[in-house]
Amino acid sequence: MESKFYEKDKLLIFKITEEIDDHSVQKIRRRADYEIERFMPRKVIFDFDSVTFMDSAGIGLLVGRYKFANLLGAKLEVANLTQSVNKIFEMSGILKLIPVAGKE
Repeated sequence: MESKFYEKDKLLIFKITEEIDDHSVQKIRRRADYEIERFMPRKVIFDFDSVTFMDSAGIGLLVGRYKFANLLGAKLEVANLTQSVNKIFEMSGILKLIPVAGKE
């Protein structure tokens, strides 16, 4: 996972570059929580452009980061959903809670 913080906009972007499963979620969760707490952004975006596989562990990952970001006063959005990831998000109903960046 790559992360980039834009000081001017207080925007933190996580570009996930691996499959999201039980094995990778622990690493992603620790890194995301650390970066969110470190930069205290106003907005956090998870970019799914490079994700080829995601299981239900990814839903838990996002819901947890959503709650953590909100606790620290930040909004969380998702972006560049691949077809398979979008299908999982639609079936889970998570898109009712977490908006897609640019679709407002």
